[in-house]
Amino acid sequence: MDDKKLYNEWLTSPVFDEATKKELEAIKGDDAEIRDRFYKDLEFGTGGLRGVIGAGTNRMNLYTVRRATQGLADYIKSKGRESWGVAISFDSRHMSPEFADAAALVLNANGIKSYIFNALRPTPELSYAVRTLGCTAGIMVTASHNPPQYNGYKVYWDDGCQITAPVDKDIIDLVKNTAFSDIKTMDRIEAIKKGLYFTIGSEIDDAYTAELKRLILNPEVIKKNADKLKIVYTPFHGTGNVPVQRMLRELGFKHVYIVKEQEEPDGDFTTLDYPNPEDKKAFTLALKLAKEVDADIVLANDPDADRLGVYAKDTKTGEYKVFTGNMSGILLAEYELSQKKEKELLKPDSTLITTIVSSNLAKKVAESYGLRYIEVLTGFKYIGEQIKYMEQKHDGTYEFGFEESYGCLIGTHARDKDGIMAVTGLCEAAAYYMDKGLTLWDQMLNIYEKYGYFKEGIYTKTLAGEDGAKQIAATMERLRTEPPKEIAGLKVKSFRDYENDTVKNFETGETGTTGLPKSNVLYFEMENDAWACARPSGTEPKIKFYAGIKGTSLDDADKKLDELMAGLEKIAD
Repeated sequence: MDDKKLYNEWLTSPVFDEATKKELEAIKGDDAEIRDRFYKDLEFGTGGLRGVIGAGTNRMNLYTVRRATQGLADYIKSKGRESWGVAISFDSRHMSPEFADAAALVLNANGIKSYIFNALRPTPELSYAVRTLGCTAGIMVTASHNPPQYNGYKVYWDDGCQITAPVDKDIIDLVKNTAFSDIKTMDRIEAIKKGLYFTIGSEIDDAYTAELKRLILNPEVIKKNADKLKIVYTPFHGTGNVPVQRMLRELGFKHVYIVKEQEEPDGDFTTLDYPNPEDKKAFTLALKLAKEVDADIVLANDPDADRLGVYAKDTKTGEYKVFTGNMSGILLAEYELSQKKEKELLKPDSTLITTIVSSNLAKKVAESYGLRYIEVLTGFKYIGEQIKYMEQKHDGTYEFGFEESYGCLIGTHARDKDGIMAVTGLCEAAAYYMDKGLTLWDQMLNIYEKYGYFKEGIYTKTLAGEDGAKQIAATMERLRTEPPKEIAGLKVKSFRDYENDTVKNFETGETGTTGLPKSNVLYFEMENDAWACARPSGTEPKIKFYAGIKGTSLDDADKKLDELMAGLEKIAD
C-alpha cells in the first residue's frame, strides 16, 4: 500500500471533510507518522475494528467506521434481513457517540433499521438487546480496556454473540472491497421520518435488570447479610456505574461505596494510566476507599463493563488480596455449581465452558460436579458460539463460562461476558460465604485445598507499528517451526499448532489434529501439569504468553510459576 499516495488522496478528495484534512495537514513532512497512519487499512478482524483515533486508513475515524458499517449493511442486504434491524450501543470513550450515530445512519441509508441507545450502555446489555429486539446484528462502539487514545467497533449477530465463522469471514470480505466513495449515509432527521432510526432506553434497561435478578440463587442470604457486607465499586469512568448501582440497590445491599473520582464517564480516564481491571495500579483509589470504610470486597468493571476485577479482604492479615481472572472465574463457578447442585438444578448434560488459555482448575471443578467440559479458542465469542450450538442441537445445558481475561457469563441472557452480572454474582457469593463465617479469600483457599494449587500467569510484549507487527510474526514463526523441547527446565510433552491444526506428541512421535478452528495460537503441554501458550493479541500490538502450573501450596505454586514465566520471557526474545 502506497502510504504517500493515500495520504495525498485524503488531503484532496471531496469524500473527506475539512477537519480531517486539517488534521492531516498538521503532519505534513512527518514521514513516519504518515506511514503509520496509511501503511495499511485498519483491519476489520473477526470481532470488528480497534485502533487509535485519528485520520487515516489505519485509524479509528468516521470514515473507517462508515466503511465497516457499509460492509455489514451489504451482508445484511444479501440475506434479506433489512427489516430485522441492528441494535447499537457505545461506551464513554472519545468519539463513541459519534461513531455509533455514524454507523446507524449508514445502515439507514441502506434501508436497514437501527435501534441506538440514548446514552452509553455496557456491552452485555447490547448483546441482550440484539436478542430481545429480534435484530439481525448489533454494534458495540468500545475499545474495552485499551488506553484512552483507542476506540473500537464490535459486531454481533442475531444470537447476541460476536460474529463467528462463516459470517465473520463474509463480512470481512465485503468490508475489504468497499471503497470510501461507495459508502452511503443520510441525514438523521430524514432517517427518523422514514422510520429507520429508533432510540431505545429504559425499556431495555428494565428488561435486562429483571433478567439478571432472575439469576440470583439465594435472595434470602442477600437479605440476611445486606446490612453487613461492605462493597467498594468503581466503573473506571465507564458504562457500569448506573446498572451496577441499580442492581445492588434493588437487591437490597446497604453498604455500597462508589469511588467518586471514577464514577462519571470520562474518555480521558483521568484517574487511570490504563482502564484495565487486570492492572493493579488501577485499583489505587478503590483500595484507598476500601481501607477507609473497612470493605469486604472491592470490585471494578472496565469501561464497557464486560470484565470484572476483584480484591477481597483477608481478615487474618487485614490485607486486600487480588484475584486473577482465573481465580474470580473459578470462585464464581464453584459457587454457582455448588448451589445449583444443592437445589437439584443441575442436569445430566450441564456444561462448563472455558478457553484453552484459562486455568486447568476449571476441568477439576467440572469433574467434581459431573459436568460436561468444553475448551474453546481464546475469545468469549467461542463460548457464546457453544451456547448457540447446544440450543440448536438440543444437546447440552450451559451452566457457566469464563476466560482468564477477567470475563464470565452467568446465565444465557447475553452471549458475551457480563461484568454487571459478575458484580452481582460476586456480591451474592460474598453474602453467602459471610453467612458461613467465610470471606471470599477464605473460600478461594478452600477451593485450592479441594482441587489443588493451580496458578496462572501472563507475559505480554508490546511491539507497536509496522516493525512491531513483523517482529510478532517472526516470533510466532520461529516458535512454530522450531518449538522448544523444554521451557524453564520443564520438558515439553506435546505441541499444538492451531493455525496448522496439528498436534505432535514429542514423547511418542504421534501426530493428530486440534479439533478447533484455525487460529494463530501455539500451545506447549509440559510435565508436572505445566503448560504455556503463545498468541498475538487480536486487539492490541502485543504478543502474549500464557502459562499455568500446579503446586503443593500457595508458596510452591508462586515459586514454580515465577520460574516458568522467566523461562517464557527468554523464548519470547
